[in-house]
Amino acid sequence: MTTSSDVKAGSPFGSRLGAFVRGQMRNIAPFATLIVLLVFFGVASPSFATLDNAANILTQISVAGVIAVGLTFVILCAEIDLSVAAIANATGIVVAYFTLQESYVNIANVPLPGAAAIALALAACAFLGLVNAIGLTAIGIPSFIMTLAMMQIGAGICALLVRGQIAYAVPSFVATMGAGSIGGIPWIIIVLAVFLIGGHIVLTYTRFGRYVYMVGGNREAAEYSGVNVKLILSAVMVISAVCSGVAGMLGVAHFGSAQQNEFDGYLLDAIAAVVVGGTSLFGGRGGIGNTIIGLLILGVLNNGLDHVEIDSFLKILIRGLILLGALIINVYVQAVRESERAG
Repeated sequence: MTTSSDVKAGSPFGSRLGAFVRGQMRNIAPFATLIVLLVFFGVASPSFATLDNAANILTQISVAGVIAVGLTFVILCAEIDLSVAAIANATGIVVAYFTLQESYVNIANVPLPGAAAIALALAACAFLGLVNAIGLTAIGIPSFIMTLAMMQIGAGICALLVRGQIAYAVPSFVATMGAGSIGGIPWIIIVLAVFLIGGHIVLTYTRFGRYVYMVGGNREAAEYSGVNVKLILSAVMVISAVCSGVAGMLGVAHFGSAQQNEFDGYLLDAIAAVVVGGTSLFGGRGGIGNTIIGLLILGVLNNGLDHVEIDSFLKILIRGLILLGALIINVYVQAVRESERAG
């Protein structure tokens, strides 16, 4: 029989449990979503729950995953980078532009040794990230607008270099990383793992990573603590651009061609992976672990829907609804956080 003293003793526990669940909602909801999707598609389609298909899912999310690593840094600082897909496009085309193409490719390119082509491509994406950084921190243009302009600049670079044509060849090292394998494991999955682990180590175990969280959590407090906020913001914009550039080169090798607008769809995929995984759009909360969960949710969802042969248009709608759900949770958790601070 429950006594009044039991109720009094249980109330604080229930209250603490409720507060814990509300506080961890951003982490619990994505993980629960991933488990539900795995169980559902595993039951609905016998061909889904196989090792070959698991490798297929990891390969499918690799290009978006490398972009999402850089984007995680930006969103943790409460900023956004809408130019990631355009920079991926531009970098992929730059590395192909400086690679010797077959005679039937009608592009007036400049063939260089592979290492030089890769170095120029990396320099190009880093430069575009630096332009984003200068616009954001030195001129004061909001990241949303600055990277929107960079999106057009990236598209312009692509148009000028290939003029609507398609290039196919890339340096052999890039071709191996994007389309080769070792011991049956695609190199592109290994590259994704290296970027995810590297990003996690930087964010979790370095002073720079702590500053990223401080800038995103409370920018004024970070400035009062002596953090060079503009330098941190500049660094994350360059990191995002370089990650996008590497993803662009890998993608060109993986898909076998470099052409305009090839990675445009990866902008939404990368943002969705970061947000669906639970990283706060308001900055300061989340990390690479959340991005991994978000990538797996999108990968399992896309792959699983193909296995159950669902209408392709309904597939787009479902992806949109899941992203909307993640945004609602994101805003709800932020509201709870601010309410607790006020209380």
